[in-house]
Amino acid sequence: MLLTATPSTRTQPSVQTRSKPSNVSLNKSASFRVSRRRNMGQCFSSEKQSGAKASAVTSAASKGVNASGAAPLKVMIAGAPAAGKGTQCARIVEEYGLVHISVGDLLRAEVAAGTAAGKKAKSYMDNGDLVPNEVVVEMVKNKLAEPAVVEHGWLLDGYPRSAEQAEAIEAEDIRPDVFLLVNVPDEDLVERVVGRRNDPETGEIYHLKFKPPPPEIVDRLEQRSDDTEEMVRRRLDTYHKNVEAVVGYYKDQLVEIDGAKDMDTVFQSIKTTIDKARA
Repeated sequence: MLLTATPSTRTQPSVQTRSKPSNVSLNKSASFRVSRRRNMGQCFSSEKQSGAKASAVTSAASKGVNASGAAPLKVMIAGAPAAGKGTQCARIVEEYGLVHISVGDLLRAEVAAGTAAGKKAKSYMDNGDLVPNEVVVEMVKNKLAEPAVVEHGWLLDGYPRSAEQAEAIEAEDIRPDVFLLVNVPDEDLVERVVGRRNDPETGEIYHLKFKPPPPEIVDRLEQRSDDTEEMVRRRLDTYHKNVEAVVGYYKDQLVEIDGAKDMDTVFQSIKTTIDKARA
């Protein structure tokens, strides 16, 4: 669910001259300003393009190449809830410059906005069930076609989650160069999830055992409604029922990663895998 990080290829905005035509090549100007790193590996952002340059990038997107004509790096990463994907995604983005696309984040944004799709998705998410395909497939397809994603390559986090979703994106010719599957024993995952707490004032996430909060803020910490043991086990059941069907679509790209090890060791395994696929 991940290969050569294509250097950022800069395109140019239109330039207006006041008098004489300029002898300076427009190729030296750039329309993208890419944020190199955002908290927890969130997506890069890009400014809008105009005119012929925007058309060129759109054309490239339809062909699956960036402006330089090279195929961008495409990675999928999967794992059960609390398998550590978020931490590893942040490091992958920093290392390779990919655009991080988390369907969970996209759905939660819809939920927070209170849209019709968000309300529908919330009922499924709170029960630990999969959100229906029609809510997310078109959204993913459109995201992958954005100019910044075409330029820098993508890291698709936690999607597809079912055979039906895999079929839907396969039909759109969306296929990774490498598919990372992070494995962690269920009992470890339950412990990781149930102990999580969020500070509503700072947004910081703590864990009662692994990252204890300062005593003075304990009373204000919150637990997500789906971070109870009952909900976690339901989510794990759903995950296990679907993951085998999903990875079956990516047997040639699949690499399993031991996610029970420390974060640095896990990332080194991921980096070795991606570098090998790039070679």
